[in-house]
Parts: sequence; structure tokens; C-alpha cells
Amino acid sequence: MEATITLEYADEKHAEAVANAVSPDNFKTPPKLSVKTAVEKTKVVTVILCESKLATFTATIDDLLFSATTAERALKAVKTV
Repeated sequence: MEATITLEYADEKHAEAVANAVSPDNFKTPPKLSVKTAVEKTKVVTVILCESKLATFTATIDDLLFSATTAERALKAVKTV
């Protein structure tokens, strides 16, 4: 199974911040799972490859989106302070 998730932001600084927040997933993956995140200008592009169970695949996508949402909220909170 493979998924490419692209998140777009207003500027490159926000994209870089979100990518940094979710990038630890690039290194902490079980066997048969690969998560690679890259910044492309104002976009954060994550490619997930899973040769394991569907549950692992969907949980990985859920974790990625949760992490991105948390980073977005933190950026918004810092901006309003």
C-alpha cells in the first residue's frame, strides 16, 4: 500500500516547521513501513509505503495527520501570543 499526502501552507517557514514536527516518523518505523517527508516550497509531502497490515497503514496516516494538526495549532498559538 502507498499513500502520498500533500499539505500546503501559506509560506515556506510554516511548511518547514510542520515538516520538522512530523519528520521524526521518518526514522522510527517498524519493518515493512517507510515514511518519508520532504518540503517542496510551501508544501509538505509525505510518502508512506506499507507492506504490512492495513491497520498499520491507516494508523500511520492517522498519526501523521494528528502530528501535522498539532504542529499547525502550535504555530497558530505562537503567532497570536
